[in-house]
Amino acid sequence: MLDKMRQGDKHGAAAGARPERADWTIDQGWDKYTAQEHAVWKTLFERQSRLLPGRACDEFVAGMRDLPIGPDQIPDFRRLSEVLMRQTGWQIIAVPGLVPDEVFFDHLANRRFPAGNFIRKAHELDYLEEPDVFHDVFGHVPMLMNPVIADFVQAYGAGGLRAQQLGVLPNLARVYWYTVEFGLVQQKDGLRIYGSGIASSYTESVFALESPSPNRIGFDLERVMCTDYRIDDFQEVYFVLQSLDDLLGLAAIDFAPLYARVGQRAQLRPGDVLTTDRIVQRGNGAYHAARLAGAASGASG
Repeated sequence: MLDKMRQGDKHGAAAGARPERADWTIDQGWDKYTAQEHAVWKTLFERQSRLLPGRACDEFVAGMRDLPIGPDQIPDFRRLSEVLMRQTGWQIIAVPGLVPDEVFFDHLANRRFPAGNFIRKAHELDYLEEPDVFHDVFGHVPMLMNPVIADFVQAYGAGGLRAQQLGVLPNLARVYWYTVEFGLVQQKDGLRIYGSGIASSYTESVFALESPSPNRIGFDLERVMCTDYRIDDFQEVYFVLQSLDDLLGLAAIDFAPLYARVGQRAQLRPGDVLTTDRIVQRGNGAYHAARLAGAASGASG
């Protein structure tokens, strides 16, 4: 999702905006997009479309094929919603950027996916501080065409509202991060991307599958709930589902006992590896070690 975090324009709640509506929804303003904004979409769409064959999971490819998404213009949320509603009962709603947690969860729990209506600038193709329309639509919407993902994301929204009341939201947020945003799945023909943060990122699409640096570990729910994540760089670990159908079980789990157990366990750094882990590919950690060494050198200089 975020190739590199840098300062830039902020939107929505991140900008301290005050919504006109309590649910933070706005009109997409599709007819107000400029030629330059459509051109940025085209550049992003075409380079990801060239990169993802053989990297994205079959369900992502199928979802993209069946949606009114193409290279020439930013998609109209109304047309996307028409197709999604028929397929999985979801709709895309426009928001000005990041929204408060309780608003986000309520939308998901009611099968409404909030998508930012803005697009990054031409000089921001490889980094973005906030999720924009390309991340939200290109990355997320194809997977919402899949019934398993559609049910899981709705369950996550309902679970988020409960977790917020219990004061355990960080533990649940890690599940979303390591699945919907940065998840990998094992297919018969190899590891594939299903997480939107990877699918919408040119550089992380390569890093997540091909770099020898990160650990790739079999998905275990409690392990994931204990594991912190990076928001400022590539991930140090990717958790691998054996099948997207594994998410069906998660949607039906009572998380309350899990929160109690996780609260008693040691919290893990992104690069930690446990003896109990099912290692898919053990990483050498070279990328993040070099980044850390570079930062230390810069600080001492």
